[in-house]
Order: sequence, then C-alpha cells, then structure tokens
Amino acid sequence: MGGDAPQGTATSKAATGPAATGGIAADRLRSLIERVERLEEERKALSDDIKDIFAEAKSAGFDVKVMKQLIRMRKQEPAEIEEQETLLDLYRRALGM
Repeated sequence: MGGDAPQGTATSKAATGPAATGGIAADRLRSLIERVERLEEERKALSDDIKDIFAEAKSAGFDVKVMKQLIRMRKQEPAEIEEQETLLDLYRRALGM
C-alpha cells in the first residue's frame, strides 16, 4: 500500500501533479476563467460604446426608443414584422385607438 491510488478511483494520470488539485486541471480552469473575464470586459466596452452612440443620436434629435425598436425589427424576418404590425393594428382597433 505504498501510497498508490487503488484501482477504480477517479484519479487519473492526467489530473495529477502540480497543475492539478483535487482532480481539477488548474491551468485549464484558470485559462477558461480568464477567457470569460476578457470577454466580459469586451462586452462592457461594447455596451459603453453603444450607450455613447445612443447619447449622440439623442443629442442630434433622434428618438432613441424608436431607434432601438428599429434595431429589434431589423433582426426579424419580414413575415414576422408584418404579422406583428397586423396584430398591433387589430388590437388598436379593438381598443378604439
């Protein structure tokens, strides 16, 4: 019983040594976490850029709410847009608007 792991345990040769702790490959885990952190930083920077563009549009007299609606609509298929507009028109008439 010289300290060897018994057969059938979850410990593998790939998950042993200084880079592994408790069966976790620390280098791989660190790499994944750092990648997510970098992407979150990029997302924040992009979000800030988008806010700046909307602020610029607002100062130029554009309605930001309408711009955001147009951006959502441009992502949709023309048939989806037509269906939504038809339903909106139907609901408006039902409400007497």
